[in-house]
Amino acid sequence: MKWSEFSIHTTQEAVEPISNILHEAGASGVVIEDIADYEKERSTSLGEIYQLNPSDYPEEGVIVKAYLPVNSFLGETVDAIKASINNLLIYDIDLGRNHVTISEVNEEEWATAWKKYYHPVKISEKFTIVPTWEIYEPVSSDELIIELDPGMAFGTGTHPTTVLCIQALEDTVVKGDTVVDVGTGSGVLSIAAGLLGAKEVTALDLDHVAVESAKLNCKINKVHNIVNVSQNNLLDGIEGPVDLIVSNILAEIIVRFIDKAYEILKPNGTFITSGIIQNKKLEVKEALERTGFTIEETLVMEDWVAFIAKKK
Repeated sequence: MKWSEFSIHTTQEAVEPISNILHEAGASGVVIEDIADYEKERSTSLGEIYQLNPSDYPEEGVIVKAYLPVNSFLGETVDAIKASINNLLIYDIDLGRNHVTISEVNEEEWATAWKKYYHPVKISEKFTIVPTWEIYEPVSSDELIIELDPGMAFGTGTHPTTVLCIQALEDTVVKGDTVVDVGTGSGVLSIAAGLLGAKEVTALDLDHVAVESAKLNCKINKVHNIVNVSQNNLLDGIEGPVDLIVSNILAEIIVRFIDKAYEILKPNGTFITSGIIQNKKLEVKEALERTGFTIEETLVMEDWVAFIAKKK
């Protein structure tokens, strides 16, 4: 089978919404080439493992690549993707160059091309993210391993927004908690909550591909008896009370369900929000406080922000 590589030169801010658009269009795998990943200084305190090649990265900005099957509908699919990306301007998302290129690759190249970017990474005091095709030996007895096969779902567990969420979960999840993960993607946050001792996790995503990917990853990590994955629009129809809600999606989406999150949380419950670019920080903070949340902690990594908020 022949595959078409759809490549767009954009900004870090636009990576997540563009990746979402590509997955919804049926893209089989997404590769993110961010020059910031190569240039930033690497701490060795957590034992991170990096294998980076400068030739894999653009001189500036971010290149997002997706793989689409070559068929009679490819032209229409590409046009629809371009239109959806351009519509992101309505939400004041900076698209940068917004330069698109299309090229053809064979199936063998597609199946392995994106894996070279993904290696074991220790992202917190407890957690190490390991791709399922890598062999990794824990370096300590209390290390928690999350094995992931992102497949067609966005979320390798190593993006700054995901790292911030996992670090927040590590600081807040109490054994026996009930947790809701809104926009679960590959399921990494739900898996983390389960491994930290949550007794019940509800993982939600609107994308059926993400739902299937999350189910698979939960089985791989042996938390499928704790995590219930289902297709759902944000918190629509979800009833509480629950101890903790975590969501790693766009700031514009987070503000839509803050009231519902407050409603279904227990008193003193925790709401962890991430996926927030710096220039959207104030908007989300004000919306949280307006609803009645108290900001307990603000976490920052590169251009991204996460909040740990409490329902008092």
